[in-house]
Amino acid sequence: MTLSAMNLLLVGCSHHRTPLAVRERLAFDRQQTVSALMALRGRWPETEAVLLSTCNRVELYLGGEKPLMPSAEQAGQFLAHFHGLDPTLIQPYLYAYEDEEAARHLFAVASSLDSMVLGEAQILGQVKEAYQLATQHGTVGPILHAAFQTAVKVARRVASETSLHQRRVSIPSVAVADFAQQVFDRFDDKQVLVIGAGQMAEETLKYLQQEGARHITVVNRSLERAEQLACLWHGRALPWDQLATAAAGADVIICTTGAQEPILTLETFQQVAAVRRRWPVFILDLAVPRDVDPAIGNLPGVYLFSIDDLKATCEANRRQRDAELPAAWRIIEEETGRFMADLHHKASAPLILQLRQDWQRWKEQELQRLLNKLPQLDEQARSEIRQAFDRLVNKMLHLPLDTLRDQARHGVPYSLMDALAKLFRLKD
Repeated sequence: MTLSAMNLLLVGCSHHRTPLAVRERLAFDRQQTVSALMALRGRWPETEAVLLSTCNRVELYLGGEKPLMPSAEQAGQFLAHFHGLDPTLIQPYLYAYEDEEAARHLFAVASSLDSMVLGEAQILGQVKEAYQLATQHGTVGPILHAAFQTAVKVARRVASETSLHQRRVSIPSVAVADFAQQVFDRFDDKQVLVIGAGQMAEETLKYLQQEGARHITVVNRSLERAEQLACLWHGRALPWDQLATAAAGADVIICTTGAQEPILTLETFQQVAAVRRRWPVFILDLAVPRDVDPAIGNLPGVYLFSIDDLKATCEANRRQRDAELPAAWRIIEEETGRFMADLHHKASAPLILQLRQDWQRWKEQELQRLLNKLPQLDEQARSEIRQAFDRLVNKMLHLPLDTLRDQARHGVPYSLMDALAKLFRLKD
């Protein structure tokens, strides 16, 4: 009997060592992903494939029998050629993992332990989407079904059994989760004013929108840049000279400009407060130097936080989150070991099937011979004898099958499989 193993191969690149300029050229949109999967299946028909492409990584997961699937070098060349790139351009940035290392990496990715922001939740959805897309187009088989379903299970275990995902560590995320939510229990009915239109403003808006914020106004010295950010978050833009009017109607004010002097002075805000009808107001000053006069924080109904107020919480969260890493990795190691044992055990499936079929055939032959010699038996007695034969076969099969599964924890049990095949003269 020919003995073959199921293999798992990963080839890809990520934010860890690949410049954005290279990742951009290797990125796949949804339609390109489908085209690439179809092209790969056309060239290697027996190979399973899932292609994961995000802003931080491009990873090609492959499953199958080694003689029938591409090598790591061929997989890397395939990624490059699909985009019309010279493979030597991306070769220095590619990594390749096989079997256990590939499974462990996939589980870490799905659990966000390999993300740029440790513990972020978006990556699991992206992993699931990549798996579902490949499944819909028929490029997933038993190996990758098992790998990606286990990856989802691992990610959920890490999320439920550790507090890794509960420890926000970026300043905008802490501002919204740990500070703004102390003031407001909901944001869908709040007016949000963003002063400035840089990256910090955009990231803070992302977290506010996740909490339900819908009414967003952007004010910036460049009205064009304000309009771009407002469009991105389905808000409105106002010119700089309407800053005071916008502040008077805001529940949440986010300041992120590069001004060298405060843009909200105590005198200005007292004028704003005189016409305000909405209290309290949450002011988040993320600018350095500060955009907001600290004295404003002493006014009744004003909750003012600067970037220094947030840093201590960020650092405390980071320490608590990092303390959870060993527990998260223990889950990944446990599930990786279990997955690899199952994968190795699957290599013995054809042999087990052949052994079971042979023994069942011998059982039926001997059972029929016995029943032919005892025609006087009633149906109940015949049923008892059949059940006894079945139990005997199952008990005799139990030990060799249990031994195969136990040995699969240490790799594909080729020597044991070969011995069984020879001992019982099993054939393809």
